[in-house]
Amino acid sequence: MSGPVDQYGVVGHPVAHSLSPFIHAMFARQTGQALSYRLFDFAPEALEERMADFFDRGGRGLNVTLPYKVTAVGRASELTKRAQHAGAVNTLVMRRDGTILGDNTDGVGLMQDLCVNQRVAVTRRRVLVIGAGGAARGVLAPLLGLEPELVVIANRTADRAKALAAAFSQLGNVQGVGYRYIAGGAFDLIINATSASLTGEIPDVPVAVLGPDTFCYDMAYGKGDTAFVRWCLEHGCRAAVPGWGMLVEQAAESFRLWRGVRPLTGPVLAALTSS
Repeated sequence: MSGPVDQYGVVGHPVAHSLSPFIHAMFARQTGQALSYRLFDFAPEALEERMADFFDRGGRGLNVTLPYKVTAVGRASELTKRAQHAGAVNTLVMRRDGTILGDNTDGVGLMQDLCVNQRVAVTRRRVLVIGAGGAARGVLAPLLGLEPELVVIANRTADRAKALAAAFSQLGNVQGVGYRYIAGGAFDLIINATSASLTGEIPDVPVAVLGPDTFCYDMAYGKGDTAFVRWCLEHGCRAAVPGWGMLVEQAAESFRLWRGVRPLTGPVLAALTSS
C-alpha cells in the first residue's frame, strides 16, 4: 500500500478565490506526481501557529498570497536572493534537513511569460513599471537582471517611486518619478504593477508613454481584457495582455522547487483562459 501523499497548499486571507488548487492539480497530473494541494484561510492572529502546525504535521510546502507575503519572510530559515530583493515570500519549501526555504517566484514568473511566451525583448529596452508597491518590488530584480537600458518606476506618490528605485539602483539603471513627470516619450515595454484594473480604473499616466511598438503587460487578470489592457489597445500599442501567464509561470516555478520537475504551462494557461 502507498503511504500518505505529500501535503501542499496556499495561505491567504481571504483565499477562496484562489486558482492555485486547480493549477497545481493540473501540474500534478501532467507530471505524474502524487500530492494534495489545499486552501488555507488563516486569520492574522492565528497565522504563525497554523503555519507552524502545517509543517510540524509533515507539510512539504506552501504558497503565500495576500496579505501574508511579507509576514512569511519570518517563517523561513533561509531566503533566496530573489526573496531578499523582493522583501516578500510567496513560496515556502520544507527541506530534508528540516529547515524552510523562502523564495519569491513572482519575478521569474513574469519574465518567463514576457520573454518566452510573449517573446518580448527586455535587454537594452526602455521599460516603464507603473506602481511602487509590493507587486513592483517583487519583479524588479529579475527585470533588471535582463539588463534593460532603463527602468522607470512611476507612482502616484513620487517619493515611493524614488525610494524603490534607490533600493534597486545597484542592479541597473532605474529611476523613480511621479506620474506627471514621466518623460522621454514612448516606452518599449510597460508593466502595470498596480491593482487599478481590479476596480476598472486606469493609472493616471500620460498617453505619450504608448507608441505603436509598445508592448503592455497588466499583472492583474480577470475574465476578458482588463481596463488597462483595453486602454493600451485603444491608444495604439503593439499588443497588450493581462497577467494570466505570470500567474501560471510563477506557480510552475513553485512546483519545480517542491517537486524537482518544471511542468509545461501551456495546457494550464489554455484551460484557464478558454473558459
